[in-house]
Amino acid sequence: MLGTISLAVLASFPALCARAAQSENKPACPGGDPGITLPSGFCATIFADKIGHARHIAVADNGVVYVNTWSGRYYGKRGKTHEGGFLVALQDKNGDGAADVVERFGETPESGGSGGTGVAFYDGAVFAEERDRIVRYALSPGEIAPKAKPEIVISGLPVTGDHPMHPFVIDAGGNLYLDSASATDSCQAENRMPESPGLSPCKELETRGGVWRYDAKKRDQKFSPTERFATGIRNAEGLTVAGDRIYATQHGRDQLAENWPKLYTAQQGADLPAEELLELREGADYGWPECYYDGFQKKLVLAPEYGGDGGKKVGVCAEKQGPVAAFPAHWAPNALLAYRGGQLPTAYHGGFFIAFHGSWDRAPFPQSGYNVVFQPAKDGKPSGDFIAFADGFAGGAKEPGGAAHRPSGLAQGPDGALYVSDDTNGRIWRITYHGDIAQGLEAAPAPAQTTARAKEAGPPEGVNPEAGALEGKSLPVPPGATDAQVALGERIFNGHAAGGTCAGCHGANGKGAPLAPDLTSGKWLWSDGSLKSIREVIAQGVAKPKEYRSPMPPKGGAQLSDSDVAAVAAYVWAIGHQNK
Repeated sequence: MLGTISLAVLASFPALCARAAQSENKPACPGGDPGITLPSGFCATIFADKIGHARHIAVADNGVVYVNTWSGRYYGKRGKTHEGGFLVALQDKNGDGAADVVERFGETPESGGSGGTGVAFYDGAVFAEERDRIVRYALSPGEIAPKAKPEIVISGLPVTGDHPMHPFVIDAGGNLYLDSASATDSCQAENRMPESPGLSPCKELETRGGVWRYDAKKRDQKFSPTERFATGIRNAEGLTVAGDRIYATQHGRDQLAENWPKLYTAQQGADLPAEELLELREGADYGWPECYYDGFQKKLVLAPEYGGDGGKKVGVCAEKQGPVAAFPAHWAPNALLAYRGGQLPTAYHGGFFIAFHGSWDRAPFPQSGYNVVFQPAKDGKPSGDFIAFADGFAGGAKEPGGAAHRPSGLAQGPDGALYVSDDTNGRIWRITYHGDIAQGLEAAPAPAQTTARAKEAGPPEGVNPEAGALEGKSLPVPPGATDAQVALGERIFNGHAAGGTCAGCHGANGKGAPLAPDLTSGKWLWSDGSLKSIREVIAQGVAKPKEYRSPMPPKGGAQLSDSDVAAVAAYVWAIGHQNK
């Protein structure tokens, strides 16, 4: 398989820094244990620590590092949310490889925010993903954290389903390439359910499962199908610019063996499909959901949801665009960086770094990934196998629940240094080189870790059979509310967030049940249909129903916050007005 590398080979290489070749003009590695392994000649410092769930990162021309942190549903209740904004500006003023200035800005939990993934620095401003928007924070002279309110660049981004994040990248001309990942795993009628068929057509592809292109210089752009640049990409979490080319990583689909045990063994489920590096071309279709990439056969094959037979049939996949490089299954490529700096050895120039967040679904076999790899390339085309460039992030065990750190973001500093972020405990590393510029590629020493069989785990977003229920539909948004509130309200209503109980009485999506009325009919028994009155009924409950025998306790008996109640009210209003 392309990119395969053995642990035995990895283990044969010398350790970082203790044996690093030092040049006369470059300082020795700073003291302290960075907690990761690197090839000889490379050094790492802990640039920042415990700053929140650090997702993507960007570095300005003056060396200030910007981080978007996220406390969305992927993280449950892990860790206390930091005071201040979810966006963080970090500056190393004394040059010791660690940030001594930390400033927070942007949305806070109190303002209804939960952070995001995407962040970029362009034309003197910080661009960031916040809820269902991409916003721009202008910087005044001397500022590292903006004081001005943000301008909306794009609004109305889809946030329902399995993949609500929106990574993006901006090229030199101001083209903003945005990931709108799939709402489901493989566009099944019932998401992640055994032998559930794939929907045809897959309505998600109108607004999900691809990369969109916008203009970073414009304001108040609305998300729509019109701006779709490329399709058939389940989750392009890693995006990078390399000259006039755009590249993305694709998170391959899950659960081949779990959902189709008659077609796939457990081993095949762990080894398929390969993760992909894609060169994006306008109008191209990369195959999702009908196809997945088999790294052993080195081709796209038909998915079982669409008539596949376990890897033999190709069908429509012969017409789809394949990857330019492939990597082991389920490693989860969260960030991609085309290296264009001059500090690292020449063997790294023009290649790609990929941050692998790490697998959850290789059980019962050991989980893998949790590293940063380097894919050599020449003239924009991969050349040769990848190497494990940085490892040891997970600590003693490569497990989703036990990993000490999980790589999530990558950025290059103006001096050519490499930055890596971690979304588990909020650490950021700065990696520099102190050896011979002519040194060739060399893999990092393999860290000591457990080889125990993996525990069964589930997707970080949970299993929601109706994750794609709202895709392809256009629900109205009540005055004063947002698309994001309607989407959150849908999840709470149907019991997929905040312990919501609404669907238990009102039926899935509020279509009515013996215990409570149909909320989609437009007939209101206890309110006048306004958002305010719906919110009051939810908060106060219904002690004596008019037409049904069972009372409704306040908040449906769930422990909903005021913002949860507002979200449910927005969703109930939306489904009650969708036919008007």
